[in-house]
Amino acid sequence: MLGILYVCHGSRLQEARNEAVSCIETVKKRIDVPLQEICFLEIADPDMNEGFARLVQQGASEITVVPVLLLSAGHYYQDIPEAIAQAQIRYPDIQIVYGKPLGVQDRIIEVLVDRVEETKATIYPGTNLLLVGRGSHNPETPKSMEQIKEKLQTKISDASVNVCYLAACSPSFDEGLQASIESDFSQTIVVPYLWFTGVLIHSMEKKVNDLRENGHSVSLCNYLGSHPFMIDALADRVQEAMEQKYEEGIT
Repeated sequence: MLGILYVCHGSRLQEARNEAVSCIETVKKRIDVPLQEICFLEIADPDMNEGFARLVQQGASEITVVPVLLLSAGHYYQDIPEAIAQAQIRYPDIQIVYGKPLGVQDRIIEVLVDRVEETKATIYPGTNLLLVGRGSHNPETPKSMEQIKEKLQTKISDASVNVCYLAACSPSFDEGLQASIESDFSQTIVVPYLWFTGVLIHSMEKKVNDLRENGHSVSLCNYLGSHPFMIDALADRVQEAMEQKYEEGIT
């Protein structure tokens, strides 16, 4: 019997965990599989070990692991595969299939466009869209963010689009924000490339609000969230993962 294990990043905030679970519950309704469990990589419970155990206890003989991640980075290449390897040792008769993160998709760029439009800001050549990624030591992350930047630039051609990061990559969010307000841009719209709320979003909100109180024209878009296109993208990744084989090393 097939089981699906959705692996979320995890957060200290209950609100963030609730958002992730709500999004996945919507996806689960589209997947014609009776056994579907949700787990977290860190901070929150259940963890991957418990997720695997729950599915096995319910009779799963094959498990498809779906990373609820935007881009390929450390969690995708290291943390999740390590947990899969441990599960394979514990359950040698279980076939484990490993899916892919969402990656760079045009429909997710459309979500960013919608989020910018939701601010009701007038977009003109003096506008800087500051695209904010989580960041990673994996070189694929800045490459992917540059692709996203170029696609967003094509969609909103009147604005300038620049990238910054919350960790690991340069420039940092603080550097990108400071450069934007010190430049010739007359307004800055911060566009978070983050799926759900969390500590990082709240930190960004505070910094943007502080700048606004000091007279700077800075606004913050909503994160990607459970936009219908995000639901579609994750559901498609589940369907794709159900058809592929997991191999050591991950292709």
